[in-house]
Amino acid sequence: MKRLWAPWRIEYILDDKKHGSCLFCDISQTKAGKVNKARDKRNLILHRGEYCFVMLNKYPYNSGHLMVVPYFHTPTFDGLSDDALFDIMKTVKTSVEILKKVLSPDGFNIGLNFGKVAGAGMESHMHKHIVPRWTGDTDSMPIIAETRVMPEHLKKTYDKLCKHFVKFHA
Repeated sequence: MKRLWAPWRIEYILDDKKHGSCLFCDISQTKAGKVNKARDKRNLILHRGEYCFVMLNKYPYNSGHLMVVPYFHTPTFDGLSDDALFDIMKTVKTSVEILKKVLSPDGFNIGLNFGKVAGAGMESHMHKHIVPRWTGDTDSMPIIAETRVMPEHLKKTYDKLCKHFVKFHA
């Protein structure tokens, strides 16, 4: 019998999934406007922009699965200014460029889920997913064994991407 080790999944399995507040709002908070780099690393935040931030998905579909999240809490585009919408899309564009450079995927799935029935696990706070894809990256594991094979640990992917996001505004 083969074993597939994915130690970061235990947090998801054991999580009661009854957050009293919004996860994205909680992890994006800063004290007195000061960024805490150690806290951002723990929360997998790679970049903080004016209207949104970029983070690795803690429970990814593929290595390098990013999310671009507005600071403004809204389940849809409602309430987001044109400046915020532009910043989100520009951040998606830059994130894709960084993923291309660092991970060399063959393509991407970029999506936005509105509401629980659309598949959103965080339906109360809109966010965009950027999922790098490689030819042959899917197989029968998710269907037969309800298991995704992740070829690289999240922390290693974070470290690879982080140094490129530091240059985001340079």
